Amino acid sequence: MNALLAQAQQLQSQMEEAQERLRAAQFTGESGGVKVHVSGAGELTAVDITPGTFDGSSVEDLEDLSDLLVAAYRDAKAKAEAEATAVMGPIAGGFPGLG
Repeated sequence: MNALLAQAQQLQSQMEEAQERLRAAQFTGESGGVKVHVSGAGELTAVDITPGTFDGSSVEDLEDLSDLLVAAYRDAKAKAEAEATAVMGPIAGGFPGLG
């Protein structure tokens, strides 16, 4: 029983360390002339738009920009989620019932 408790505490510690690393990580998604930066927690932290890509003078241009922002965010979020799965999966798999 003590060995099981020690294993659970070790896994909890590893999980907390992995979560902290993920929160500190940054992921970039791109679409067209737009880049977005997302933290490992999925929080949008920055947006970069290539100069000259959009002038904003037409509704269509702004709709395109909007679509590219959404696509770039989804790209970055998918990268963050993939990293979270890669980092957390082995830890959760180390304890029966958490995999």
